[in-house]
Amino acid sequence: MKKFFAVAVSITLIILGAKAGAVGMPASELMRLDEVPKGEVARPMQQTLTSENSGLNPGYSVTPIQNTRPVAPDDALPNVTATAAIVIEASTGHVLYERNADQRMFPASTTKMMTLITALEGNKLDEIVTVGKGAYNAEGSTLWLDVGEKIPLGELLYGMMLISGNDGAIAIAEHCGGTVADFAARMTQRAQELGATGTNFTNANGLPDPNHYTTARDLSTLAKHGFTIPHFEEICSAKEVSFPWIHDNTKLLRNENQMLWLYRGANGIKTGYTDAAGRCLVTAAKQNGVQLIAVVLDSLYIWNDSIFLLDYGFGRVSSQSLIKSGEVVKTLPIIKGRRKSMQVKTAGEIIMPVFEGDANAYEIVYDLPAELTAPVKSGETIGKIRVVLPDGREAASVDVVTTVDVEQKSFFRLIWDKIKSFFA
Repeated sequence: MKKFFAVAVSITLIILGAKAGAVGMPASELMRLDEVPKGEVARPMQQTLTSENSGLNPGYSVTPIQNTRPVAPDDALPNVTATAAIVIEASTGHVLYERNADQRMFPASTTKMMTLITALEGNKLDEIVTVGKGAYNAEGSTLWLDVGEKIPLGELLYGMMLISGNDGAIAIAEHCGGTVADFAARMTQRAQELGATGTNFTNANGLPDPNHYTTARDLSTLAKHGFTIPHFEEICSAKEVSFPWIHDNTKLLRNENQMLWLYRGANGIKTGYTDAAGRCLVTAAKQNGVQLIAVVLDSLYIWNDSIFLLDYGFGRVSSQSLIKSGEVVKTLPIIKGRRKSMQVKTAGEIIMPVFEGDANAYEIVYDLPAELTAPVKSGETIGKIRVVLPDGREAASVDVVTTVDVEQKSFFRLIWDKIKSFFA
């Protein structure tokens, strides 16, 4: 009994629940007593993390817990409790920290991130999904779907990602892939095409299977790709959504990912837990134009670990503006126009990371025509500026657009110009 109360007090120190309610984090998402690792006595460390000394949002503080698992002597983050972990910068894939990043692990419900990616790449959000018996009989976390319900795919994707509905994942897989097995095969194929070669999926929800596995590095690779897909960030970063088909009076879904409330700039992605996998989290945050992705697998304290990882990452990367929005790029000649030339400008900005102790060599490539031909409309995209990494990968790009309308010369003016050119 004494040990139970000692653990309870320690967990209370992890997250200040009193202040959490002031900024909207759902009370049900605070770490529960039954999440305490069995047999571990939490040993508080000295420094409490706050918004002044970490990336925590104002109103939150966290008392770090001493890691009781062995780590390598040279590990930069010895207080991270996860068996496997990684933090990367998303636009470049630059690894800022890793631990056992290539070790084969069970992903639990972080699997649903790839379910989301596969559905977004192959289907439309307004497609209507008819819930089948497979979804109705799903094990574990649920959206309480009924057989025969007809729900837009996009709304089911929110349900799957926010409250980890296993039934939603099955309904999505059966709609998009025919069977769960066929959809899981598509997930695996696409994951490996994206570079996640240590990954194999046998289902769409992450329930235990000896042949359903991944690595921390692979999950960061998949998350990095996810941020390039329309609607991925929008879904993963939603704190709450409301839909008429939700089977309670509130009609509301609230995200299980506490980091969306706790951490500055947090914008995803997915929690996970099974007995076999332990506690897992793929999280992400964007600050000053820098997007980081952190993964912890088989963690004792997923929120603490993720805060440590993101703090460490943001402490080792800054941002620089390579291209400013509205910047004049070049003056291009105009053929057959009522004016001879026009300035063209950027339609957006490019912000790139600068890494501690790295040369940060980026090549800026201008893909622009040598000239324009009238008529030309203002705001028309006529080329791109691309930022290319040393290995040849494109990290970012921005459109280059025209700035004024230019009419074509009249027929008689064109003839007169030809005559003058001939005699000249």
